[in-house]
Amino acid sequence: MRNGHNIVPGKIPTGTLLYHGTWQPELPPGPDWAAFDPEHSVIFCGGLLKDGRCWHLTLMTTRPLNVVYFDGTSAAKLPIGTLDSQDIVTWGDVRPDWSFDEWSRITTLCDWGREYNIDGFVRMEMSFEVMLCNFTSGLRVVSFANIVDPVIIRNASTTFPIPFEVMYAGSRHNRYPGETRVRLDLSGLVSFYDTELVPSLVPARFGKERWDHRLLNISTEDAVRVKTRLEEALSRPADGSSGVDWQALIRVVVDRYSERLQVVQYLLNFTDANSYEPDSVLDYAIKTQVQLRHMLMPYIGVNVTPRSIGANVNRTASGELDWARPVYKLCATTHTDRLKDCTMTASERLLLDAVQGTMREICRVVTKMWGLGVLGGVDQFMNIDREPDVEMIQNMMKTWREDIDELMAWLDWNVWVKCLPECGPEEMCYLTTWPTGFPPPHERARIPRPGKGGHVSYLPSQSMPDSAPAPTATPVPWRDGMADDEVAEDWQRPQPRCIRRIHPYDLGVRVAASHF
Repeated sequence: MRNGHNIVPGKIPTGTLLYHGTWQPELPPGPDWAAFDPEHSVIFCGGLLKDGRCWHLTLMTTRPLNVVYFDGTSAAKLPIGTLDSQDIVTWGDVRPDWSFDEWSRITTLCDWGREYNIDGFVRMEMSFEVMLCNFTSGLRVVSFANIVDPVIIRNASTTFPIPFEVMYAGSRHNRYPGETRVRLDLSGLVSFYDTELVPSLVPARFGKERWDHRLLNISTEDAVRVKTRLEEALSRPADGSSGVDWQALIRVVVDRYSERLQVVQYLLNFTDANSYEPDSVLDYAIKTQVQLRHMLMPYIGVNVTPRSIGANVNRTASGELDWARPVYKLCATTHTDRLKDCTMTASERLLLDAVQGTMREICRVVTKMWGLGVLGGVDQFMNIDREPDVEMIQNMMKTWREDIDELMAWLDWNVWVKCLPECGPEEMCYLTTWPTGFPPPHERARIPRPGKGGHVSYLPSQSMPDSAPAPTATPVPWRDGMADDEVAEDWQRPQPRCIRRIHPYDLGVRVAASHF
């Protein structure tokens, strides 16, 4: 989700390449930005000038770098929530009008992180980046080349759209395992969805979609608790967790159920439950039941049988499914029941609760659907001593469809965010991503400029000669930018779509008429 609500300690392994673009052949003397993909860093290599001064620095880590990761599109300079979690760590409260004050952000974060040996802060823009606190600590120069400025097109007939290449580079990390050059320690995860840690946000989120979840209403006490929990995680000894591989456990659950749930939804939407073709209704009911049984197969004991086949299959007939309770219990507890005895951090207990809650809901719905199928006479492993009642099966399939839709909406897994049908070889699947297609900075945005405010300094790699126009604290992501009126219609609620990634390029989205 765009507005991140989790903060996680991590490490960038030894031997990882990082990239930095600048207008001068000098290492940044202090905090500055680096990219994980060169397509991302080169857009900054000429600053705001187009005079050929395009210096591209390649670095390699000489030891594991200690980092803090802010999830979501946390490098998007937007006042709508993308920077909320950073604001809490940086200043103790949310400051939407400071979204472009990146210099103050990076210096304050690095000052705070020094006590915990933090080397940088990882965020996501079009691709991943790291806010490095010191370019000479744990890093060595691989090359520092004066390359051809990719923003300057010397041949008017040449089309070389930098934004598309950055987005394409970033898209390589969209799916599991994501950005492998950052190893997250989930035993230190701090979440603003932890209702015990941050109770003040519960009423503020009530009735809102996750797109609209913000940290604006966090209490001062909760903000302090979050930062304290993060500092505890950063100070904890390396062997201070349970040793459970939480990423693997969560992935096992997602891998095992995501595709089968999607197949069930497909089967139930493929046919009309009101169809008067008995063979068709029965055929799809049996196919759906097979998928439900496969999900529950390890948990269906030989003694699990209903009192009678053809019993009431109405949604409210919960008593008719008491015989299936052992299946539900085993399904819901197998992955986590024996983990309760482990010594865990507060973050791990939160993760355990999340996995347990997820398994309970998946197993509740799937066991109920399977049990109704058994009662409806469409399970091929149970004794069926009579002809199925087509009308009853039609009603059951309607209930099934409601159940699967509600479950998948509740889970809201990102594996289901994809382009259907799949994109062709000249295309890529794309969600509108800042800054392409987004409104320009709000008129109230605090954009520091030289000579105004006194306390604002500028990163050497982003400063310009005296004769050049004064830049803002953060240069536009590419110097040609986008026209102010080119705002994508779906920028607030991006939807996956196929766009061309070779000439002729096309974002494939209608342009909106209004901004914020």
